[in-house]
Amino acid sequence: MTDPADPTTQPTLVFDSKAHAHSVPEDVLGILTGTFLVSLGLHLLHAAGAVTGGTAGLALLVTYATGWGVPVLFFLINVPFALLALWKRGWSFTLRTIVCIALVSGFAVVHDTFFPITDLQPFYGILAGNLVAGVGVLILFRHRGSVGGFNVVGLIIQDATGFSVGWTLMIFDTIVIALSLLVVPWPIVLLSAVGAVLLNLVLALNHRPGRYLGH
Repeated sequence: MTDPADPTTQPTLVFDSKAHAHSVPEDVLGILTGTFLVSLGLHLLHAAGAVTGGTAGLALLVTYATGWGVPVLFFLINVPFALLALWKRGWSFTLRTIVCIALVSGFAVVHDTFFPITDLQPFYGILAGNLVAGVGVLILFRHRGSVGGFNVVGLIIQDATGFSVGWTLMIFDTIVIALSLLVVPWPIVLLSAVGAVLLNLVLALNHRPGRYLGH
């Protein structure tokens, strides 16, 4: 009889033997796809006039208070998270995260140039934007990357405790969006909160320990 507390006595699942690491081309394509979707989601959110969670939303709030530029604040806010990523998850994850942040910024320019949006209904824009961005972040997680900020904290907590990264990000996003009430009309904030829940549900329900076979 197997002992549930002893991993050496656990039966080997048939799927375990089929799990294998992503190849370099798969990682490259995965990171390009993930960053493209994240930037597209943010493009839709911006066009809808929505607030955002994460360090991007935090940078925006500080901009209103200080007058500093969003890119500068976004960089400064992400510095401690990058150091945390280097400490807890190593050079590979940290370098991938830096590359992902740069790609999201680059794709944002592409969207602004080739996909300008002059009128977007907020309800559709906020829900679609969060859904697309959530799928993009999920892809990045599965290729050992992230877009920095609270994503790093969420992954570290999941590694240490098993608590889903999606729920951790939802907590942080709720705090940031609640602070947005100071600068944004409450109907948009409420709708943005619903969108943040949708994004993080994508992660909470799909990025869980033991669920994904790729490495």
